Amino acid sequence: MKTRITELFGIKHPIIQGGMHFVGFAELAAAVSAAGGLGIITGLTQKTPELLAKEIKKCREMTDKPFGVNLTFLPSFSQPPYPEYIAAIREGGVKIVETAGRSPEQYMPALKESGIKVIHKCTSVRHSLKAEKIGCDAVSVDGFECGGHPGEDDVPNMILLPRAADELKIPFVASGGMADARSLVAALAMGAEGMNMGTRFIATKEAPVHENVKKAILEASELDTRLIMRPIRNTERVLKNAGVDKIMEIEREKGAKTTIADVHDLVAGVYPRVMLEGDMDAGAWSCGMVAGLIYDIPTVKELIDRIMAEADRLVRDRLERMVAA
Repeated sequence: MKTRITELFGIKHPIIQGGMHFVGFAELAAAVSAAGGLGIITGLTQKTPELLAKEIKKCREMTDKPFGVNLTFLPSFSQPPYPEYIAAIREGGVKIVETAGRSPEQYMPALKESGIKVIHKCTSVRHSLKAEKIGCDAVSVDGFECGGHPGEDDVPNMILLPRAADELKIPFVASGGMADARSLVAALAMGAEGMNMGTRFIATKEAPVHENVKKAILEASELDTRLIMRPIRNTERVLKNAGVDKIMEIEREKGAKTTIADVHDLVAGVYPRVMLEGDMDAGAWSCGMVAGLIYDIPTVKELIDRIMAEADRLVRDRLERMVAA
């Protein structure tokens, strides 16, 4: 399948593995890229630029296909050494960066001077247009269904994707609720040039996370995620657990007076305990509503091959037959 996204990134299939904290290691990124998608190493999971350089080298030894690095731009009070991370990306020969969080505008010159293609994660049309204006090559449009931070507008992809298609000139991929061939075909029909999957890729054999995490996703339904940190306008969609129940109790009690300090211990430093140690009640970890569409734990190649084969059947058989009729 050829789209503007496959052409832009030099990949076979229009499927991107989004950057995920303590999930986007070389093992998963290499598996996705080797299977024809675009794998992404999560930059800030590596605590230093030197460790990121080692992870990039490791990934390059595992696949000769294109892969990218995610850089999430955090608020200024907690700012990693971004120029050094960008230098590690450049020196590692990586030509694709997925940016997220705050606007990457400050760092665009350094990225573009190195010939790096930038895809920015956006939760609204207005932010997507800003990304286009500052020179991003593509955007990942994240609907309200997504795991992690869905923004504050609460617009689902059935509305957000067509709106993005109406406004944007650069290509975009759909993110949030993406799990299978139906997701891909629907996203293409609404104007996207591919899809970004996060939660679905956690439930694969190559995902370097504890088996308890994969089991939790399999057992979850579309009703088992919760939105936390709404009072501080840093909304995050997470999987329900004992830690999340505590956060929601605090937010109910304090209401609009809730501060980040009130929930800090249940959201900060939680990912290693969950993803690596399998402590499923440690606190909040991002998970999309798409958990309700995940029924197995295939290899990455099995998953991508299945999606593309079923997408072809959907278009050629079901939809063509409807048009012919």
